[in-house]
Amino acid sequence: VQLQASGGGLVQPGGSLRLSCAASGSIFSIRVMGWYRQAPGKQRELVSTITTGGSIDYADSVQGRFTISRDNAKNTVYLQMSSMRPEDTAVYYCNAVLSASWGGNLNVYWGQGTQVTVSS
Repeated sequence: VQLQASGGGLVQPGGSLRLSCAASGSIFSIRVMGWYRQAPGKQRELVSTITTGGSIDYADSVQGRFTISRDNAKNTVYLQMSSMRPEDTAVYYCNAVLSASWGGNLNVYWGQGTQVTVSS
């Protein structure tokens, strides 16, 4: 299983970016997809998650500014980031909790990370 993230880059404060992450490989069922981020010198933290049924969680710091969505048919999760702030600067990692076969165990997979920098 591979998770390929894309869409990072440099954006000015107040601007927007959209991240995408596609899962591929031996996948039977994806339960949860999400985004985490890690800023320099800090621990990795949850940004947002979305379940197959559409249940969503956001970190308080991004609530109202970021929107997560998911295309189940494409095994892809998106993160629309708006009203961005310098403190949003971090490496963003996508994440999926999935099973590779019917009745198989749920395992956690991570993408390679994409840099997001918010600066004027």
